[in-house]
Amino acid sequence: MKTLYLMRHGETLFNVLHKIQGWCDSPLTSKGIQQALLAKKWFEEHQIHFDHAYSSTSERCCDTLELITSMPYQRCKGLKENNYGLLEGEHDYLAENDPQKCETYYLQFGGESNHTLKERMVDTLTAIMEKEDHHSVLAVSHGGACFNFLRAWQDPTEELKKGFGNCCIFVYEYGNHQFYLKNVIRQDDKS
Repeated sequence: MKTLYLMRHGETLFNVLHKIQGWCDSPLTSKGIQQALLAKKWFEEHQIHFDHAYSSTSERCCDTLELITSMPYQRCKGLKENNYGLLEGEHDYLAENDPQKCETYYLQFGGESNHTLKERMVDTLTAIMEKEDHHSVLAVSHGGACFNFLRAWQDPTEELKKGFGNCCIFVYEYGNHQFYLKNVIRQDDKS
């Protein structure tokens, strides 16, 4: 079995300001930097070494990855967050958080559906893990992207109740073209 460490980026300015950020971007806060360094420490303490690393093209993900490892990495548009259309950068009270209602909610604003995001994440991460020399892979992405990827493989309800905080790490085993969630490491677990 191969292992994928799918991780959400560190806290950003827009997270603090409660702004919707999908394809738009904002920088990591000092707390976000500390979260990434705490994740790095967790990987080191568990002697986890990556043979490849990937990041969303968003700056917040690249910056998070660069704090965790100095190894070369590839930026992938397929790992980007949902496109929220005209709601990008708006206050997050305009967001739809009900998983059933938000499936197509953002289409009316020129964004993308959760189904499109889910399929994009599945296609991208499957292509990555199918590469022969990819046995231990780090991929840094986004909260909504991680949620929609998880729901492609299982009911995400129980994990959603526990939260997908900044710098949480989803540990998946990959084999036979399937991903199996083995663990979710949250910031509280890494201290």
